[in-house]
Amino acid sequence: MSERSADISAHIAATRQLESVITAMRGVAAVRTREAQSRLSGVRAYAAALGDAICAALALSAEAPPSRLVSERRPADGHIVLAFCSERGFVGAFNERILDAAARLAGGAERPALFIIGERGATLARERGSRADWTSPMASRVDDAPSLADRIAQELYGRLGEGLADRVTLIHGAPGAAGIEIVARSLVPLDLARFPPASAAAPPLVTLPPRALVEGLAQEYVFAELCEAAVLSFAAENEARMRAMIEARDNAHKTLERLEARHRQTRQEEITEEIIELARPVPRGTQARRGDD
Repeated sequence: MSERSADISAHIAATRQLESVITAMRGVAAVRTREAQSRLSGVRAYAAALGDAICAALALSAEAPPSRLVSERRPADGHIVLAFCSERGFVGAFNERILDAAARLAGGAERPALFIIGERGATLARERGSRADWTSPMASRVDDAPSLADRIAQELYGRLGEGLADRVTLIHGAPGAAGIEIVARSLVPLDLARFPPASAAAPPLVTLPPRALVEGLAQEYVFAELCEAAVLSFAAENEARMRAMIEARDNAHKTLERLEARHRQTRQEEITEEIIELARPVPRGTQARRGDD
């Protein structure tokens, strides 16, 4: 019985150490979530400034602006689904929900090209039998979001310029009041109807033709939207990890309670056996030999 008690004590010590690790991971995830959310206002202000610039640039053109900006060599139906997943694990069902949303978009006759951001998401997609056409690591820090958005934009515009696609759908997570929300929205072509032309009292001085200016600003606006998606996904990933760690900590508490109850019961049984052993009568022959000694 003493070995059993020692084993349970060792299990209790290991569970307490694991609980400390879980608590530390939860704290790191909480800090990263707050850090990402604090960056959102700057990213959105940048996108709003670009939107105002597009409105002003559209007002400079005498001809009616196009409703959407796409590649000149437009294919019949080229679709890219860009899915932001996690780079690391311990995020619950976060990646499954992202890939489920991507799978729903692939329900048509023609398979869209699947771009996956995040190694864990790419691994899960392979396990589910889905083939990613392009992958990239997810940002490990919120400050890496602009460089990630730049890599994605270069790949997207390369495909669009070659006439391999004409539209891009963006899927990412976002923190919400009721939990992680999965957002699916169109990224390309950019709907210029969202930007009504706004004539200024003093027209801005420009060195580019209005259409080229609008196209350049639109590409920059898409970059801003990619930055926002990366920051939101980073925040959602860490919130999902924080929620998973809270659940893991609760499970660790329950395990500790069960182990401590088992340890008390086992220790009580050991003490009872020791008392019974000590209270057991000594055989007469043993007493006689002890008297002779």
